[in-house]
Amino acid sequence: RRLNVRVNIELLAVSNPVHKKDLAVRLTDDTDPFFLYNLVISEEDFQSLKSQQGLLVDFSAFPQKFIDLLQQCIQEQNKDTPRFLLQLVSSAPALDHTAVSLNVVETNPFKHLTHLSLKFLPGTDAEIKKFLANCLKCLKEDKLMLEEKLRRTEEDLTRQLSYTQQSLSEKSRELDKLKNEWTSYTTALTNKHSQELTNEKERALQAQTQYQQQHEQQKKELETLHQKSIQQLQSRLSELEVINKDLTERRYKGDSTVRELKAKLSGIEDECQRAKQEVLSLRRENTTLDAECHEKEKLINQLQTRVAVLEQEIKDKDQLVTRTKEVLDATQEQKVILEESTEEKQRHIEKLETTIKSLSAELLKANEIIKKLQGDLKTLMSKLKLKNTVTIQQEKLLGEKEERLQKEQRELQEMGQSLRAKEQEVCKLQEQLESTMQKLEESKQLLKTNENVISWLNRQLSEVQMAKRLDTSASTHGGGRAACSPHGMPDRPSFPSSAISHPISPLYAFQNFLDPTHSKNTSSPCPVQFNTQLSKLNRCSDAQTLTATSHPANKENGDHLGLESKYLKRKDDSIPLRGLSQNTLNSEYLRPYLPAKAQPLPKAAGTPASAYFPG
Repeated sequence: RRLNVRVNIELLAVSNPVHKKDLAVRLTDDTDPFFLYNLVISEEDFQSLKSQQGLLVDFSAFPQKFIDLLQQCIQEQNKDTPRFLLQLVSSAPALDHTAVSLNVVETNPFKHLTHLSLKFLPGTDAEIKKFLANCLKCLKEDKLMLEEKLRRTEEDLTRQLSYTQQSLSEKSRELDKLKNEWTSYTTALTNKHSQELTNEKERALQAQTQYQQQHEQQKKELETLHQKSIQQLQSRLSELEVINKDLTERRYKGDSTVRELKAKLSGIEDECQRAKQEVLSLRRENTTLDAECHEKEKLINQLQTRVAVLEQEIKDKDQLVTRTKEVLDATQEQKVILEESTEEKQRHIEKLETTIKSLSAELLKANEIIKKLQGDLKTLMSKLKLKNTVTIQQEKLLGEKEERLQKEQRELQEMGQSLRAKEQEVCKLQEQLESTMQKLEESKQLLKTNENVISWLNRQLSEVQMAKRLDTSASTHGGGRAACSPHGMPDRPSFPSSAISHPISPLYAFQNFLDPTHSKNTSSPCPVQFNTQLSKLNRCSDAQTLTATSHPANKENGDHLGLESKYLKRKDDSIPLRGLSQNTLNSEYLRPYLPAKAQPLPKAAGTPASAYFPG
């Protein structure tokens, strides 16, 4: 088991019969008054103990070393694995008045080392009685000492109570005086502040109304000026649009319009100079407004100084309140000390607490009054902030007006640039007109050449058909007839000179001159009529053989019947011919019937041009 043991070590001086010193060690237990073990070691006994246990210390230094070992045990007693232990070992199973050995043991991982081992004897009845008598004597002495201390403390506390009561009465009187002074002072301050606030409110309202009126007047003037400038610019824009339309319609009068635009530009520049003068006047107005703002700032600074003075006064009052609070705290501490003394004194203290509660309530009321004053100060500060915001808004409006003036100047510059761009566009359009006129002349020349080609081709076709008519008339007089197809169309003609039969073209079918007997048997008459003369027939009869014999060579060589190549080449820029395709010029049906000379082909009434030119 584990016990808490008290160890007493004493040096006893014995002079009978020889002057010597003994070391007395006593073990006791505070919980068990009958637990008593004694040990007396003389110098002779210490020499034997020293030789037995191998001690290296003399008798004079032994008590101090023994005390050091006990202190190490006390330091290690709260650890889980203490290094130094104090073991009390008995031979009997219980401590029943048997000899006991006290061992000071050092533990390490390898071994338990006993530094010192002392044998104690149990105390006899006389020793126990003597020990108990000494304990009672000590307790009585302690009791007397405590009673004297209590008596002295009671006397001191009574004196302190009387002193505190006197101080409380004096301080309560002082508090009453301070309250009266405070109430009178606060009422005077509230009256002053209320009057000043009303005056300042009236001044602020008057200043605000004046500023609003000035601002509205300036706003109206600026709006009128802006609307006038907008109307002028719109009128200028409409004029410029009219001028642009005139330029597009009358390009040959470009020089005159350019002069007019230059004159208008000079007028615009004059207006720009006027706008600059207006800007200078507005800047002067801004300087006057800045002076007014400086005056307002001075007034604001004066108000701020007044507010600072008021804040200092409030701080002084706060300091007085803190002092009173400190006095109250000191009284509360004394009150706590008196409560701990006795129950009789608590009654007096409760009375004092009631008085202190009343004082604290009055102090709370004073704090509420101070908070109200602080709220009034905050309202004053908010009003000053509102005045500052009004001045800032006026400065912003002035800045916006300057920006608008700058925007109008920029718009004037942009209008000048747009006029220059339109002049450049006019020059470009004039160049385009010249190029288109040149193209028109070229196209007219091409049309003339194409018309000449078409007339020449018509002549060639008329000569071919005249030659065919002569051939048919010669064949009918010689007793031969052209065979007809079952559908009423003539068969392909045969040319004896070339010995080649060619397929007849649709042109030949419509324009062949038939025999009267053959025309009676056909179902549909020919719609084409020819007004020819015998002299032309006689002249063309001699030319038939030339055309018939010259055809094969032309067919093989791919010639274009006397036309030059420049008239038959395809051009990208040229206009195509209506009613005449390239196939008709290269057709095998048309080549044998085109003589060197031809007359214009007569048209029947009511027949379109596409009937004469296939494709």
